Amino acid sequence: MMETKNLKFKSQNDNSQLKTDLRNRCYSFSIQIIRFIESIEVKRVYVSILDQLLRSATSIGANITEAKSARSKRDFINFYQIALKSANETKYWLCLIRDGLRINKKVITELLREVEELANMIAASLLTLKNKR
Repeated sequence: MMETKNLKFKSQNDNSQLKTDLRNRCYSFSIQIIRFIESIEVKRVYVSILDQLLRSATSIGANITEAKSARSKRDFINFYQIALKSANETKYWLCLIRDGLRINKKVITELLREVEELANMIAASLLTLKNKR
């Protein structure tokens, strides 16, 4: 007979907490990106790249937050899809900075790890929302 005391069942509160955690992590990630960009000695060639990074990275959390007031499930899913696209774009810009600029690669590695985790969380949410899990 299976012991159930160690099993965790998802409740509405757990799901709500996951959404809050995702929004908080996205917000914290945006702050990390802002501080990272502030720490770079800006050269003319960096301006466009850093601007694109700032836009895509902050767009992740903005779209997750915007989904909260979606008018329909389809609208909600759309905001999550945009957030996932922004996460993927952010990975591109971080890799470009890592490989093309002479800056601390340790910081970039940490930022890449976080955006990868955020992308995985968003993708998993999308699969659940689309009933594919």
